Amino acid sequence: MSEPVIDVSGLTRRFGDNTALDSVSVAMPRGAVYGLVGANGAGKTTLIKHILGLLRAQSGSVRVFGLDPVADPVAVLSRIGYLSEENDLPGWMRVDELIRYSRAFYPAWDDVYAEGLRQSFALDPDAKIKTLSKGQKARAGLLIALAHRPELLVLDEPSSGLDPIVRRDILGAVIRTIADEGRTVLFSSHLLGEVEQVADHVTMINRGKILLSAALETIREMHRVDGRVLSLDEIFVARVGTSAAAAEV
Repeated sequence: MSEPVIDVSGLTRRFGDNTALDSVSVAMPRGAVYGLVGANGAGKTTLIKHILGLLRAQSGSVRVFGLDPVADPVAVLSRIGYLSEENDLPGWMRVDELIRYSRAFYPAWDDVYAEGLRQSFALDPDAKIKTLSKGQKARAGLLIALAHRPELLVLDEPSSGLDPIVRRDILGAVIRTIADEGRTVLFSSHLLGEVEQVADHVTMINRGKILLSAALETIREMHRVDGRVLSLDEIFVARVGTSAAAAEV
């Protein structure tokens, strides 16, 4: 088996008296879609920040492509595409300026692919970022995350607050295409129904601890009740006591 794209071992992170991650271990081999599910405050974003090298491990280890993302940020981040719920793009730029600005950071940037994404996302190249709707900003952020054809695509709550059409774009064709090309996708969400549609593997986290991490089909088989396979949300409720979406409100 090839070396995992992401390999986290015994990772613990505390903020004052709060333990955000409690001895978290998870490995993600290449070429699959990994859903990281849990309610707000469960530790999803904190884990992702360690994977991106934005936080240093207090104990345990984090390796991405076999590298320490804190020690080798350029080597790691040049191979990652990232889209977060906040998606803070420079509002004063036009769409075409954002594309030109972003391409300078990625030697593997694909101009033809970027233009294809712009057209398929119906983004006006002359539009100012600040005038775009939330859905259009998400599409612009996704274009920037994808145009250098990253080996690892990281999406942190990409669907939060977006309309169903934009969510379909992100969680349907795009994620599936990336994974089918042999790349790896990690996305966090509290919308477990959407995770269930696209994920190959699910890691369930609550209060900084991994409750469950396995192939989605394995999880389904583990949770049959009277011959019926429970939904991922039902499984989460059984494990945690409330749904991830309800806990988010």
